[in-house]
Amino acid sequence: MKVPAGKLFAAPALLVLSTLAFAASSPADGTWVGTATVRGHEVPVRLEITGASSTLHAALLNGPEHSAASSASLENDHLLLTFNYYARTLDGTLSGDQFTGTFGLTSSAPHATPRVPVALRRTTTAQPTLNPGPDIHGDWEIAVSSTKGESAWQLRVEPASPKTSSTPVRAVIQRIDGDTGSLYGGWDGQQYLLSHFTAAGPALYSIIPQSDGTLLLSNLLASDAQKAQATNLVGRRPADARKHNLAPPTDSTQQTKIKDPSRPFSFRFPDLAGNVVSNTDPRFQGKVVIVAIGGSWCPNCHDEAPFLESLYKQFHSKGLEIVSLSFEEDDQLKNPTRLRAFIQRYGITYPVLIAGTPDQLNEKITVADNLNSWPTSFLLGRDGRVREVHAGFAGPANPQGHQALEHEVTTTIEKLLAEPAGFQKASN
Repeated sequence: MKVPAGKLFAAPALLVLSTLAFAASSPADGTWVGTATVRGHEVPVRLEITGASSTLHAALLNGPEHSAASSASLENDHLLLTFNYYARTLDGTLSGDQFTGTFGLTSSAPHATPRVPVALRRTTTAQPTLNPGPDIHGDWEIAVSSTKGESAWQLRVEPASPKTSSTPVRAVIQRIDGDTGSLYGGWDGQQYLLSHFTAAGPALYSIIPQSDGTLLLSNLLASDAQKAQATNLVGRRPADARKHNLAPPTDSTQQTKIKDPSRPFSFRFPDLAGNVVSNTDPRFQGKVVIVAIGGSWCPNCHDEAPFLESLYKQFHSKGLEIVSLSFEEDDQLKNPTRLRAFIQRYGITYPVLIAGTPDQLNEKITVADNLNSWPTSFLLGRDGRVREVHAGFAGPANPQGHQALEHEVTTTIEKLLAEPAGFQKASN
């Protein structure tokens, strides 16, 4: 019997299509939702996995934001996602449409926090939309008694975009160190529960509107040491806070002061190759310099790095130098894998130096009073003296604060670059 030409290739074509479909997906492919159990609380987790078993890609989803895994592997039923820029992994077992595992630091050093249990299920349905509650949109001030000397934090609440999130509310808390990152959530009938779960870790806050127009806010994941200043916080509208004679949030340029503004800022630390870099090196002479204090463990330092790199690319040829003084934990000092991943992730081309451990900050940097924020950036004129200090960093999660900070720092750099070499600022 003669087979028609059109039928001859039908079976092979189907075989090829089936092979391609198999190669294009994996047993882990899809959207996974569930929770992480942190200090007795369940924090929502959303994970997206795509690609073939040999070329998996994965990301933790937080509204429209993605925390991409630096590597992903699936061997039999063992799924391992690595976020090397935070030295964290999501590690566990797949069983059909169920995943059970843990998330946390790869380090077993004494400082490492315990890994948290994670339970997820694969879903093909849209994320259910949470209910809107009382209107709390806008700016608030949260009175605190911070160990860093703050009197207030800023809380910003806005509607989440319906195109990118099933939650009605997006919020961010701005502290002197920096912001919490975007928090998403909704009303459960009694309170707003706002959270995120990113490569940097989990966050979970409760906000309860009060009959007097204030907000009662709690960090539900606060450690025992943090609970005294992280629970039962009262938020007020800025005008109401002034009526109660409460101090506003600290200006980021007023947190840290230079002990002797007439003296140049000095540093001398090794880079990752062991080469010692000093402020007296020729590359820094007569240049405007940003000395950025931070560490690869610090989420707000991750927010700051892309901005610093953009400044470096824009102004380096005009006389700007940037140097990062990184303070890392003991295990990272021995083998700074996270810092290397941090540099690679943000394409950092300015020098990054190893300055010590976080608890050595004031021992290694002795020129300033009240230096206690991560990050902190010192802006130096062409004469090597500090002209301005910025504590903390308002990241993209706080768009208004982020844009204002970018504008302020850029304007200051342009003014300093316009000064002639050897310029001496008149003393007050």
